Amino acid sequence: MPARRTVLLTGAAGGLGTLMRGLLPAYGYELRLLDMLPVAGEPDAITADLGDRAALREAVRGVDAIIHLAGISLEASFGKILAANIEGTYNLYETAREEGVGRIVFASSNHAVGFTPRPRGEAPFGPGELIPVDTPRRPDTFYGLSKCFGEDLAQLYWDKHGLETVSVRIGSCFEEPTSVRMLSVWMSPADGARLFHAALSAEGVGHTVVNGSSANTRLWWDLTSARALGYEPQDDSEPYAAKLIAEQGELDPDNPDHDHLGGHFTTNPPIWPY
Repeated sequence: MPARRTVLLTGAAGGLGTLMRGLLPAYGYELRLLDMLPVAGEPDAITADLGDRAALREAVRGVDAIIHLAGISLEASFGKILAANIEGTYNLYETAREEGVGRIVFASSNHAVGFTPRPRGEAPFGPGELIPVDTPRRPDTFYGLSKCFGEDLAQLYWDKHGLETVSVRIGSCFEEPTSVRMLSVWMSPADGARLFHAALSAEGVGHTVVNGSSANTRLWWDLTSARALGYEPQDDSEPYAAKLIAEQGELDPDNPDHDHLGGHFTTNPPIWPY
């Protein structure tokens, strides 16, 4: 399958969308941008809500693939999550089906499995074991629950309509990690672009779920299914470790925020400001 050239990037004004706007064109993609907010410096970007099916139809028409980053990225009331992340993702998939789009890369999250214990060399993950991609889903928030829905929606649209998806359970994609926990789930922006490119260009993905992070020394989860797409992470959070540990201390096994993959989302999640 040739590399896809025209890609709709939803959530293009957000933090991850902004990073990918700068990195993905180097892989040969022409990006069509969509966000509910204006995209700074991008006068041709489409400003529309995922609830606007007519605008969404126009945005999707003629693209080869979609990277779906739009939606609420923190915890919020169930009603807000329902509208933005659940109904909005359904609208995108149904519009993609109607327009004959062949593939979506869906931004899932570690928070779909956030209550999974971090590996500590004991049950359920023994010495040297990493959290597998098929670990049971254990969402830590309504936000995480919406990502479980998105993964199931992707499976339905593959089984029923032949619409392929790679669901990327993103750890934390920032310029650099900001916490000791993040040392284990951090994905550098460059590795994020590598993973999205692999997800867009690999053949025969059906519906594939992958864990999304760099090749961190302190890695908690298995990247096998991501590597099977052709993803070769190049970065590691370890150069940031000494500074973060000096500032924050090592992870405390008696702190529930430190003992689960989802971190503080399991106890005190940051709330969406709108």
